[in-house]
Amino acid sequence: MKKMRKLLGFMLVFALVLMVPAFAADQNIVEIASGSDDFSILVAALQKAELVETLQGEGPYTVFAPTNAAFEKLLGELDITADDLLGHPQLKEVLLYHVVSGKVMSTDLSDGLEADTVKGESVKFDLSDGVKVNQSTVVTADLEATNGVIHVIDTVLVPSDFSLAGEAESDDMPETVVDIALSNDDFSILVAALQKADLVGALQGEGPFTVFAPTNAAFEQLLKDLNISSSDLLNQPDLDKVLLYHVVSGKVMSTDLTDGLEAATLNGEEIKFDLSSGVMVSGSSVVTADLEAGNGVVHVIDKVMVPSNFTLQEVKEDTTIPETGLNDLMPIIAMSFIILAGAVLLKKKIYG
Repeated sequence: MKKMRKLLGFMLVFALVLMVPAFAADQNIVEIASGSDDFSILVAALQKAELVETLQGEGPYTVFAPTNAAFEKLLGELDITADDLLGHPQLKEVLLYHVVSGKVMSTDLSDGLEADTVKGESVKFDLSDGVKVNQSTVVTADLEATNGVIHVIDTVLVPSDFSLAGEAESDDMPETVVDIALSNDDFSILVAALQKADLVGALQGEGPFTVFAPTNAAFEQLLKDLNISSSDLLNQPDLDKVLLYHVVSGKVMSTDLTDGLEAATLNGEEIKFDLSSGVMVSGSSVVTADLEAGNGVVHVIDKVMVPSNFTLQEVKEDTTIPETGLNDLMPIIAMSFIILAGAVLLKKKIYG
């Protein structure tokens, strides 16, 4: 009888194991994670990093999913709280280091294989003793979803450029994307243009904004191409159209980009990304990426992007007297009135 009970128990467990993949295949990756209490920290992290919608997309994706125990082990090693981790500026990068584009089943793996993650850094597999990805062991493999597959791992994968100091540095992060431009002399023409177009206040708002910021050299090349002066450019009626063509609503990090991606700008026209040779946006190369601010991110580009709705117009020279010139004369005018009034009073006193 005892042997029969053991056999029935074994058969029940075996049946449950077989049922897991069948159940999982009816859900997407996020739904599978959300349906298990053992992934509650992972789900909270995905929500915080705004990656839920991404991993609910068509994919396919391969996700190496750390359990709560894996996250708790990481928190202990770093001596931080879960809130500290969820508030870390590199949280999104850590999570993307657990995602590989495409559906990679355990049967597709080979010892020593390296795979590029969505973050851009590769992970390496070791099949000499079970299945390991970097230093993490795969405890459950091949949980199939409608948009990919999940492999459960016992250790959080930490990318090489992760820095715990990043949390402290976030306190010193520029408050706005405008502050980034103001802090660098190489953006002086851009800042002058933003001021002239009355866009400084807008880009100091809550956002978030993604700004593709041309350097002074980029603007100087544009002036040469158009055969105009910086004054001509700053006085163009369509200046705001050019500047807004460099701004995208939302915070778009370099890790969010895909080859051929198009994004709508605040100008109303779209820009297009080319990742075939570095990162290019509408013919301009991104020379420095991911300068984060409190209300968005700045990517430095080497060429001013000119929208199709920009029309170069002849600018008439301003011959009006500057307001500051009148202000300079005010003390002299006031003193003249005082002297004149004094003379009149003195004359009345002498001559009655």
